[in-house]
Amino acid sequence: MKRIAASLALALTLAGCGLRPLYGGAASPARSVLSQVQITPIAGQSGWLVGSALKDRLAAVEGSSPRYRLDIALDDSIIGLGVRRDDSITRERRTLRARYQLVDLSTGLTVVDDTAGSDAGVDVVGSEYATIAAEQSALERLSSILADKIVARIALYAQRSQAQ
Repeated sequence: MKRIAASLALALTLAGCGLRPLYGGAASPARSVLSQVQITPIAGQSGWLVGSALKDRLAAVEGSSPRYRLDIALDDSIIGLGVRRDDSITRERRTLRARYQLVDLSTGLTVVDDTAGSDAGVDVVGSEYATIAAEQSALERLSSILADKIVARIALYAQRSQAQ
């Protein structure tokens, strides 16, 4: 009996806290905005990877006219960290940073102007092929992480703009 009462009290407390799912329901503001975003082309291999990841996450409605435009500028860099006595590098850090702007096409105003980034460590081994493959794998992971951060920020904008 005490467990039932405690469960009921907990359920009532959580119901009144004001938390609601960001992507919940078909008519959620976040889902509505995310389906209306057009991504401008992004230069380079990293741009293609980030653009593809964003398209997968945004799920724009085919044939509909976009309400927003997403402009992204990427900075992809690799720096050496670990150095042996013979001055050869043993570890690298690959960093992918993005400055992105969400522009409302009806007004021309920038509604979100933000940055996102992530980095990954890469071991440099004796095989050049293995090192290049590890760098490429890191870029693919970073592109996915970056896309998740950008989509989350746009969804947060949609939620906040709906509340105002």
